[in-house]
Formats: sequence, C-alpha cells, structure tokens
Amino acid sequence: MKPHYWLRWLSQQGTPRLVLRTQARRGDPFASLLGGPDGIADPYPLIERLRGDRALVRTALSWAAFDHELCRTILRDKRFGVRTPESFEIPKPLRAIAQRSPLPPNPVEQPSMLVIDPPLHTAMRKPVTSAFTPRAIAKLRDRVETVTAELLDALPSGGSADLIAAFAAQVPIAIISEMLGFPDEDRELFLGWGDAMTPLLDIGISWRAHRHAMKAMEVMNDYFDVHLARLRRDPGDDILSTLVTAGELDDYALKANASLLMGAGFETTVNLIGNGVVQLLARPDQLARLRAEPELWPNAIEEVLRIDSPVQTTARTALEDVELDGQLLRAGHTVILSLAGANRDPKVFPDPTDFDVARPNAKEHLSFSNGIHVCLGASLARMEAGHALRALFERFPDLALDGTPDRRQLFTLHGYERMPVRLGQAARAVEPTGAALY
Repeated sequence: MKPHYWLRWLSQQGTPRLVLRTQARRGDPFASLLGGPDGIADPYPLIERLRGDRALVRTALSWAAFDHELCRTILRDKRFGVRTPESFEIPKPLRAIAQRSPLPPNPVEQPSMLVIDPPLHTAMRKPVTSAFTPRAIAKLRDRVETVTAELLDALPSGGSADLIAAFAAQVPIAIISEMLGFPDEDRELFLGWGDAMTPLLDIGISWRAHRHAMKAMEVMNDYFDVHLARLRRDPGDDILSTLVTAGELDDYALKANASLLMGAGFETTVNLIGNGVVQLLARPDQLARLRAEPELWPNAIEEVLRIDSPVQTTARTALEDVELDGQLLRAGHTVILSLAGANRDPKVFPDPTDFDVARPNAKEHLSFSNGIHVCLGASLARMEAGHALRALFERFPDLALDGTPDRRQLFTLHGYERMPVRLGQAARAVEPTGAALY
C-alpha cells in the first residue's frame, strides 16, 4: 500500500474518527449518529433527540439541520457549496502531504460532479443530462421489465434466497452497466468495487476500510483505461461513448465521473428496494392496499424514500458569511444536512413515523437532494424500484423474511447488506401493463 494513502486516511478520516469516537463515548448524540453503531442500526431516535426547537442546530462538531425547510433552502442556496473531504478542519501539514499524490479517479474527489461547484459542475453535468431525461428513462422501461422478469425466474420457487445479492442489487447494476457500455459479465466486478468504495462517503472510517477502498480504486482505474480505449476504437450509443467521442473531458475526468455514475446508478436503488421490502413486510395492511390499488405503487415508492431514506445525509459549506435561523455561519463553516431528519419533519409530514402508501405529500421528501446537485438518476431509481418491488410481490405473494436482515455498516448510505427470505411458491408471471409505473 502506498505511503501517501495512510497519510490521506490520517488527515481525512483518522482525525475525524478519533473526534467522533471520543465525543460518542461522552454521550454526544450527534457523534453517535455519524459514527456509532446506534446511528447505523436505527438513526431515527438520535435524529429526534437532535432536532430541537431551532431549525439550525449547533453541535460539538459542526452545524447541523434536521428541518425540512432549512435543508431545502441550503441545498438551493448559491452561497453554499458542496463539502469535500478537504474542507474538514484537519491539520494543514497533514492535508498538504496527503494532497501531493492524487488518488486514482474516483467518485468522492474532484473532478467528480459530486464534489465540485459551478461553473465546473455545470460543465461536467451537462453532457450526461440527456441520458436521464423522462423520454430516455421511458425507453429503458422495457429493459427493466425484462431484467426483473429474468431475475425473478431465477429465484427458487418455494425456496430461500438472499434478496439483496440475488435481486435488489442485480436490477440496477444491469441497467447502469448497459447505460455506460460495460459488458454484462463485468457486473459483479462493479458490485465488489462499489461495496469497497462506498464507505468513503462516510466520516471517520477505519484504516482497514480506507485501504480496501484504495485497492478497489486502483483496480477499477486500470479497468477504465482498457474500457475507454475500447470505446475510442469502437464507440456505441452509451453514455461513456458519447463523452469519449465528444472529447471535452480528459481521461481523469472521464474515469472520475464514470465511477460516480456507476456507483450512484445502483447504490441508491439497491437500498431503496431493500428498504421497501422491509417496510412493506412489516406493514401487511399497506401491502394489501397496494395489491387492491396497484395505482398507488408510484406513491408507495415515494413513501419508502421518505420514511427510510437510502441516502441519510449530505453537507454544504458556506462560501461567504450567511445568516440563517437568526444565527451567523462564517465562510468555511460546514452544515451537515440530515435528509432523513427533513423527511420526518412533523411540520411537513403529519404523523411522520407512520408508513402510508397513500400519503398525499410523500413526494416532498429530500432523499434525492435538491438544487443543482439533485440526483441525476432519480427518475431511473423510481422506475426501477417501482417495477422491481411490484413484480417481486406479485410473483412471490407469500414472501417473508427469514431472520433479521443485516444492515450495511454505513451511515450515509442506509440499506441492507444481506436479506435472507423465504420466497414461498411463485405465482404465474403477470405481463406488466405499465399503467402504474413511472
């Protein structure tokens, strides 16, 4: 392992890790939320302890917001920019040493769209926007239906399965792989690399997790070199081919944003599908209502997104002095935005802990962020999850959990790593009408 990787971990993850663990031991609920086992297992009681009477909360570590209106305002406010790992208050000498040797292109460092502001963000985002328009997503519906049917056919009728590995992860990885021009046989590679790299979205990860992510980055970087060379020789009609032939991005930027699109293309959706299964199995009355009123499925997906957000938090940094909620944020101060907290704000969502597939304003959640960094693939994720969940429960009407699902040991990305289920006998496959889908 390269020495500068350890220095980078120490500056960007090790120092915050020490602070979080120390504060958590002192009983700080915010530190427990970000880095403790309670925050991973069930963040919502901690969020309610932190919500308080003010929209903007000052914690021992940073500013934080759990208020829906304030989170939405900050996400849309040009006086705030995206938070990068470098903006965490760490010793400058360590930061300088870590930055001398850049990492392989990856989704959590520049020039990934995730961590850059306009005008660079605008230039990076524009070339890929056309792949996620409503018309483009509509064209993918037939492929989503086909992939879903093939996966359901492969599940053992009357048997058991890990629903995450065998189904929830396979639907989105198949679609985003095709959109980026990757061969079908390489899907499992990306699932492995994604599992290794997603902890980098958290704060204060262990050296072991960081080292594992660095190794995955190196291997993925080599893969992208070969793949981009192939596309230059024989471009297709996929997103990466379009970017390669346009010639506007260098290889480093191409690879950084390809890794972001790949990760974002399945991480949110696999969590959304898994969370939806658990929510519906825990509330048979709601599942029964969906069976009686299948036109509610689109709204049910919004309610899953609201009540158990696949992405729990994001952050923004003040680019200038800003007064919010009667308090002054100095330039450079970071605000942690609890999307999960905003989605359960009782001022916006009455009885916010109730799961209601017919909730009138469920779509007002912030699970896909807001403003210029709103998730490009939100419509795709909704369509994939809506069809996958409906088709799953129609094919296996007696589906049941077979033990307690294992949560992913992450805070930012909230979902399940493993979900053992008893499938029950498969019903006859039903031809989708498309009427209740996106």
